[in-house]
Amino acid sequence: MPEHLLIGISHLNLQVGLSPEFKLYLVTEFQRLKSQEQQAIEWSAKRELAKVNYRIHTDAIKENIVPILTEEQFKYVNADEADLLNVALFGKTAAEWRKENPTLKGNIRDYATIEQLLVIANMESYNAILIEQNAPQAERLQRLNDMARSQLRVLQQSNSRLLTEGRKDNN
Repeated sequence: MPEHLLIGISHLNLQVGLSPEFKLYLVTEFQRLKSQEQQAIEWSAKRELAKVNYRIHTDAIKENIVPILTEEQFKYVNADEADLLNVALFGKTAAEWRKENPTLKGNIRDYATIEQLLVIANMESYNAILIEQNAPQAERLQRLNDMARSQLRVLQQSNSRLLTEGRKDNN
């Protein structure tokens, strides 16, 4: 536990005479809130990383797939490439997700897990490389799907192991 928290609780205990049960509650609640805050920060950071990688992805599309299209035509090709990634990771296009979730705001990626956001960021970089190598879309979809399944499996196993180790440490 952070030293400043222990000092604060000790000071509070001297001032108010807190019961040990209430002190335990305060410490536990503080740790829970800090954990939630950390998870929110991690999700936000990974979402921002995905946005940066999306820029790399769209630049590769502009330079290698559609160098002579108008800006309006580019939007359609870009959406098609974004859906390629969505299908590879989530198994559905953005339009399919919106149809299944009409009450939710935002897009499919706004509801992704931290692991999915990390994988999609990696997929965008890899897809940019595949585009530069002129790999056909069907081949890219297969490779990206293989990558997504492999990385998600590793991340989920890693998280499971960390959770198990965390339980051991708390006992």
